Amino acid sequence: MRSYDVIIALAAVIVVIMMVIPLPTTLLDILLSFNITFSLIILLVAMNIENPLNFSTFPTLLLIATIFRLALNVSSTRLILLNGYAGRVIEAFGNFVIRGNVLVGFIIFLIIVIIQFIVITRGAERVAEVAARFTLDAMPGKQMSIDADLNSGLITEAEARQRRMNIQKEADFYGAMDGASKFIKGDAIAGIIITVINIIGGLITGVVFQGLDAMTAVNRYALLTVGDGLVTQIPALLVSTATGIVVTKAASEGNLGEELIKQLLYYPKVHLMASGLLIFFAIIPGLPDLPFLVLAAIFGYIGFSMQRASKNESLKEQEIQRERELEEMRKPENLLAMMQVDPIEVEFGYNLIPLADVNQGGDLLDRVVMIRRQCAMDLGMIVPMVRLRDNIQLKPNEYVIKIKGVEAARGELKVDNYLVMNPAGGPIEIEGIDTREPAFGLPAKWITPDKKEKAEMLGYTVVDSASVLATHLTEVIKAYAHELIGRQDVKNILDSLKEQYPSLIEELVPKVLTLGEIQKVLSNLLKENVPIRDMVTILEALGDYSTLTKDTDLLTEYVRQRLRRVITHRFIGDKKAKVITLDRDLEELILNSVSQTENGVYISIEPSTVQKIISSLVENINQVTRRGLQPVVLTSPLVRRYFRRIIEHSLPNIPVLSYGEIDPSVEVMSVGTVKL
Repeated sequence: MRSYDVIIALAAVIVVIMMVIPLPTTLLDILLSFNITFSLIILLVAMNIENPLNFSTFPTLLLIATIFRLALNVSSTRLILLNGYAGRVIEAFGNFVIRGNVLVGFIIFLIIVIIQFIVITRGAERVAEVAARFTLDAMPGKQMSIDADLNSGLITEAEARQRRMNIQKEADFYGAMDGASKFIKGDAIAGIIITVINIIGGLITGVVFQGLDAMTAVNRYALLTVGDGLVTQIPALLVSTATGIVVTKAASEGNLGEELIKQLLYYPKVHLMASGLLIFFAIIPGLPDLPFLVLAAIFGYIGFSMQRASKNESLKEQEIQRERELEEMRKPENLLAMMQVDPIEVEFGYNLIPLADVNQGGDLLDRVVMIRRQCAMDLGMIVPMVRLRDNIQLKPNEYVIKIKGVEAARGELKVDNYLVMNPAGGPIEIEGIDTREPAFGLPAKWITPDKKEKAEMLGYTVVDSASVLATHLTEVIKAYAHELIGRQDVKNILDSLKEQYPSLIEELVPKVLTLGEIQKVLSNLLKENVPIRDMVTILEALGDYSTLTKDTDLLTEYVRQRLRRVITHRFIGDKKAKVITLDRDLEELILNSVSQTENGVYISIEPSTVQKIISSLVENINQVTRRGLQPVVLTSPLVRRYFRRIIEHSLPNIPVLSYGEIDPSVEVMSVGTVKL
């Protein structure tokens, strides 16, 4: 056993022996004084601990202090009944309280006992009981929270072990406090019983054995009994108060005195209001004015001082925060963070803020989630997070969609209005503000909510402003999908496929193709609105043809031919393909204009010739559109990618397919020919 353990064990044995062996009055005086000091130290420690677990030995200490007080009670009772004298400490306390009046002394003693027993002890007992119950009930939830943090990587295994240990200690502590609070209750009851025994036993001893008259016996033994009770009950009251502080400290952290002063002085206006009320009480006839005026002056001074201090503290905090921000801005890592560009941003004017504010009924955030899900199902790619922010530099009803920090689209909305479009393409016969639908540029009108029902009855398409923005954002994401997919995205896709198709991934990456080459092929597909959901087919095609060429544009053509069923379904959608074809002379011209260099493939065609090609294509597109058909250009496999490169800047949304990308079961019918 260590020295501290030996000392505690000896102290416990000595306390028990004190109940049996008579103590001299001098030693009793020392022990009674030590009891008061020991109880005062316990109270001060309880007030200064930052967490109840910092005083985890308190339940055991409470038991030792209670037994020690009872041992002193037994020793003092023995001396009182045998000698009629129990030392100077007990006699001094008795004379100080009784002051010649036995009845007043007993009343004061009983009041102290009642305060301890009914107010402090019962309250602390109830708090400890409830705290123990709720701590035990909350243990499973806290354990699950620790496991969740550990699984998500927020804490380490050592931190999780320490938290579990703290939870167990907390449960043990409050459980022990629930039982230890019964010691104080029993101590108070024992104090009352011992006092009664001292009075009755003292009267019998004084009258029967010492031959004193009744009044003299009452005065002597009442003085000693009250002194003995006070000497033991005052430490008991201190320890009871410490118990209440410990069990009620669960909601606060830090030094109790500091927190109490800080929280009481946190609201200067309260003290100013209290000062005003005290002045009002002072001027009421019949009430003493001096105490109220003095207190009003004190609280008024406190209120004004704390108000001034609060302002100064606020200014200091702002200055410190400003310096901290400047210091953070000077750090190189923060400059790097500021240089990062969000893949997709939506900025809007202040009138459009309700669309994104959930508290104002806006559902734009939910719509963004649905847009990302829709794009994942349609294109087969994971769309990056969309950042929404307000921009006071924009017009109140304006919004801007940015891709990698650069504006990609812009539009205006009217939050409380509806956008009306005529699906037949004719004029819109309803009163409203003329505009154009931002996603497709179709003629439209903004109408007020009271005209919505009329517009629907006329067969018009009616959408709210949030749907307009969501549709525009969806189309922008589809148009720039080839820029949004990066090497890390490709790696994530391959990692998920590797669990089901390990041999396919190991054969292809990185032995045959790099992540960058695969990303280039996928980007080419998305650029022409070809979904990449069927990654297995795409990777198998790359594995088959990558041994023949490393040209990503040519590999893209091979992949497109392997995806012919997907392409047919997406752009044809029927068993009869009504397409626009190229004249044979035009195809030969394009093939003869291709120049292969070390830096890639170039098409050397005169600008005037390119303009004629585009004009002829536009004319055919208009004819096809007037017939209600979706324009699709069909070329030979060798010409397709070159013709696409010629028209991609002027007509980026026109699909260009090759004969090898059409499902054999589809019947092809030419409805127009592009000629020079």
